[in-house]
This record gives sequence, structure tokens and C-alpha cells, in this order.
Amino acid sequence: MNIAIVTGASSGMGRDFVSAVDQEYNLDEIWVIARREVRLNALEGTVKAKIRPLVLDLSLNSSIDTIGALLEKERPSVKILVNAAGYGVFGAFTDNTLEETTGIIDLNDKSLVAVTYTVLPYMKENSAIINLGSNSSWQPVPYMAVYGASKAFVLSFSRALSMELRNRSIKVLAVCPGWIKTEFFDRAVHDDTIKYYDRFYESKDVVARAMKDLRKGKLASILGLPVRMQVRLVKFLPVKLIMNIWCKQQGK
Repeated sequence: MNIAIVTGASSGMGRDFVSAVDQEYNLDEIWVIARREVRLNALEGTVKAKIRPLVLDLSLNSSIDTIGALLEKERPSVKILVNAAGYGVFGAFTDNTLEETTGIIDLNDKSLVAVTYTVLPYMKENSAIINLGSNSSWQPVPYMAVYGASKAFVLSFSRALSMELRNRSIKVLAVCPGWIKTEFFDRAVHDDTIKYYDRFYESKDVVARAMKDLRKGKLASILGLPVRMQVRLVKFLPVKLIMNIWCKQQGK
């Protein structure tokens, strides 16, 4: 049985990746993972493959165990894994709760690594892993400090893993978009700490670019010339200058 696994599938980029992988691969099932059961069930009938909803909170170790047990029972061939689950919280580091702050690391990093580790034994040649990073992956981001650091981890992990898996012909792609119009902001924004957004991109366009870059074997996917130019500048400018520019944009 050929399957795809998509975390964070109930909304935003995760949901759009469900459609994208269905079009890209010949799949029997897509295992969609998120906490919102109604949203997951609503995906049934929107794609060719059968949808198998797994209502799980990936920040819990028991959820990783559930995925592992199901894989062991079904023994599928996982053609693609999309790690799209994650969240962020805007604000000064000391203004956010410890639970919110460590939760970002648990979901964006710890669960991503755990899901990847659990799924990899069921991946064969010409399969792929897509990890959702961010434009924040490339630089420290004051007032989004933990979120930015969590996405820097995703980029570094994805690049290193791609080299380890190249002899198995398994591709690994980090998707590092700029601002995207999704429900991410419903949880991230508490006040006007972050007030400057240069431009927004559509989730479906970011996903389409990611699938194109995956076919090309790229290590990172970045939609939009302005975002790509920013990433290039960050590589050459002093880190302190980059952070000062960001803070000035936010009125800090």
C-alpha cells in the first residue's frame, strides 16, 4: 500500500499539501494528522486517495507511539512525509508563557524529528520528506525568538538529513516561505508587537513551488524574488545589522 503522511493537515499549508501530494503521487491512502477531527474528516472526497484521519496531538509522546504502532501493523510504503504541523507566538520572550514557549519547540522541532524517525523505516527509494521551515529559518528574529530558532533548527536538520539519505535516494526539502495567509496568525498574534508585514503569499502558491523544487532535488524552497533576495542579503550582512533592521521595521 502506497501512502502519504501529512501532519498539520487540518488547515493552511498542511491542507494544501494534501491536495498537492495526491496529484503528484499514485497513492492508496493519505494519512492526515491534526487535532481537529471535523477538519480532517472534511478532506474525504476532496482528493483521489482515501483519507485516513488520525486525530493526534503531536506534542505528546503517546501520539508518536500511535503512529508507530499503526505503521507496524499496516506496513505501508510511505511515498512522502510532509511535516507541516507547527505554530508560533509573537511577543517578547519574557511576555509569553513558559507553556507557549516550550510548546513551540515541542511541536515545531521535537515532534517533527520524532515523526520523521518513526516513518523513515517505511520509506523506500524515490520517496521524499518535506519539512515546513520559514523565512525565519535564515536569521535570528527578535520578538519571535523561539519561533525563529525553531525554524532554523528545521532548516539545519533538513539539510543534514538530505545528505545522510542521499544513498537511499530519499529527498529532503525544507520549505522556507515568507508571510503566508493562514490561520497561523490566529494563534501567533496577541498584540501589535509585530506590525510590519512587507507582503503576503498564498499557501497554495507556496505549496506548488515546493512540489516543483522537490522534483528538481533542491534542499530549500523559497517562493518570491523579494524573499530570495532577502535570504541572499542575510548571508552577507552582519547579524546585528539584520536584527536592527527588523526591529526598526517593527518600531522597536
